[in-house]
Amino acid sequence: MFMRETLCRTAVLLIVLTGFGAVSAQQIQTVPRGPTLGVLATPAQAAEWDASIPPDGTGLPAGSGTPAQGAEIYTAQCAACHGPAGTGTLNDRLAGGQGTLTNGAPLRTVGSYWPYATTLFDYVRRAMPYPAPHSLADSDVYALTAYLLNLNGIVGPEAVIDAKTLPRIHMPNRDGFDSAYPDWRH
Repeated sequence: MFMRETLCRTAVLLIVLTGFGAVSAQQIQTVPRGPTLGVLATPAQAAEWDASIPPDGTGLPAGSGTPAQGAEIYTAQCAACHGPAGTGTLNDRLAGGQGTLTNGAPLRTVGSYWPYATTLFDYVRRAMPYPAPHSLADSDVYALTAYLLNLNGIVGPEAVIDAKTLPRIHMPNRDGFDSAYPDWRH
């Protein structure tokens, strides 16, 4: 069925094109395929957006942040979508849920579900805030990460999160996944 539809469409296209004048094989071959949106990124542009941070923290930038600093940023940048103190409104709940993954109504949050603290940093840095992803300063991302980890009882209120301390944080559900990074599991 698919092959017949494709042949019919091709035939109709050729009939239409030849009806408007002679069309060379070269002209047909240069017709762009696909939506042709955007432009190809340069290597420098691609490198700028390559912000992946693995569990061991390789590639974490300079900077640091505390839960108190993160609370201020959260209120200004995140609370509208994620609710006060990460309780969830329009978007996912970020805090709570410990001990719920094995019951009938699991609550998947940063504190109950995520396996690595570096994944939290990586995600916030790349994708948040929703209307302006990749717009936060690295120290702001460290502070937000510290705040969210504090909300979930993973770090204390006086914690300082940076490139050295973040990979050392043991998330409650770290062992709940088959890791793509088995050497970093413990």
